[in-house]
Amino acid sequence: MKEFNITGTCIPEEHYMVDTSLKLNEMMKFVEKRKYFTINRPRQYGKTTMMYLLEKKLKNNKDYFLIRMSFEGMGNESFENEEIFSKTFIEMMADKIENKNKEICQYLYLELKNIGKLKDLSKLITKLIKKIDKKVVLIIDEVDKSSNNQLFLTFIGMLRDKYLSRNEGLDNTFHTVILAGVHDVKNLKLKLRPDENRTLNSPWNIAVDFDIDMSFNPREIATMLIDYEADAKTGMNIKEMSEKIYMYTNGYPFLVSKLCKVIDEKLNRDFTKKGIEEAIKITLENPNTLFDDIIKNIENNREFYDFIEKVILGNDKVDYVHTNKMVSIGKMYGIIKEKNKKVEIDNKIFEILIYNHMIANREIKKGVVLTYEFRTKFIEDDGNLDMELVLTKFQELMKAEYRKIDEKFVEREGRLLFLAFLKPIINGTGFYFVESETRESNRMDIVVTYNMKKFVIELKIWRGGQYEQEGREQLCKYLEAQNLDKGYMVFYNFNKGKEYVKDSIMVEGKEIFEIIV
Repeated sequence: MKEFNITGTCIPEEHYMVDTSLKLNEMMKFVEKRKYFTINRPRQYGKTTMMYLLEKKLKNNKDYFLIRMSFEGMGNESFENEEIFSKTFIEMMADKIENKNKEICQYLYLELKNIGKLKDLSKLITKLIKKIDKKVVLIIDEVDKSSNNQLFLTFIGMLRDKYLSRNEGLDNTFHTVILAGVHDVKNLKLKLRPDENRTLNSPWNIAVDFDIDMSFNPREIATMLIDYEADAKTGMNIKEMSEKIYMYTNGYPFLVSKLCKVIDEKLNRDFTKKGIEEAIKITLENPNTLFDDIIKNIENNREFYDFIEKVILGNDKVDYVHTNKMVSIGKMYGIIKEKNKKVEIDNKIFEILIYNHMIANREIKKGVVLTYEFRTKFIEDDGNLDMELVLTKFQELMKAEYRKIDEKFVEREGRLLFLAFLKPIINGTGFYFVESETRESNRMDIVVTYNMKKFVIELKIWRGGQYEQEGREQLCKYLEAQNLDKGYMVFYNFNKGKEYVKDSIMVEGKEIFEIIV
């Protein structure tokens, strides 16, 4: 029986996979049109698997000859000078060709003695293309492992020059070149001499934009679940499950497969809404290289950390501008996305991960106890969460510790304070996420599930009676959409003479328990 795979290349015969045939066909159009392009996507986004599938497709076409290699593991010594790099590159090509054509492999090894400069490598490529006499496609994976090396940039500049000469009928070179990695090689700048500043022209400016969406939409996720269900026979609602998985993952390939794998192997194949939430909790509680990379990338750049904090707390909407350096970094790492020309965190799982990380940072830095030691006091006899008591105790904390907070503080810290108080109470049993669909500059909805019950808490800055009532009405609309009869409201009020009141009121047929802090 096949399994869900989250490491390395996915093999159709061994793993449950999303049907990516439409994406593969779009990629083939680039190849057929002799385009050079870069597949730059975040870590664990399915790049290697897509190239493996493209390789299989090209193998079945007698008009093409594929050479696929990776720069993974190429050390700095390979880039010491043109001769070492050129010979290393030829040896890598020969190794990849050996199983399909021993004659070509031997030819390349014989030519090694004639290689001293990149121009010799260029001439050998010309002769190689003539000798193979097919449409030769070159794929280089993990190409950004060497993207900061000047010799690498000169090398792809050479490929560019050969491409231009080929189009003018003056040279023979690769039919298509595909470079894959996290960073967009197209944006790298070329420096021709040691004393020269980087030029404005990229050595890869001949590459076309690779605009194929490699995330998985609900319909595509369903194809993998259909394949799985044929074997497992869980009785799941495939449409509902694919949409729910997409809602939390935004189709991020690793996360899609990870949730399915956890449900299949650790949750007794519980493909239900509850099973998905349990899988998310397990995924967040156990480290993985993707999450480690996200946190590392945020922590290693203070300006980027502040940018992500601004985005995630929703204090104001951040415009999605491609020329903004922080936007470019966030997009490259897969942390952010564009929605309605604004910046959002890419998916709910990343959002929870980053919230949890920032909550931990606040607790460490402030040294203030934001948790409640006796978690069981919030749990009723039937095992349900007493959300009214949670809000009441939060109100007491804010009154005791944060009586003199101002609006600026709340916009930066208030929401994290509430989550820092809530998280240990529901930890291990409950689940929360922030509803970005309802987020505005002064409003944020937090959705909590605990013991099969759902709670919606709206955090809102108090700006007078009219806005207070509008906030309640907004919450009622969301409660209606969630098929809930009761909601919770936390008003942050900055009036000096305010009263720390709590109340339960009826609005549009919905009960709202609210507090002022």
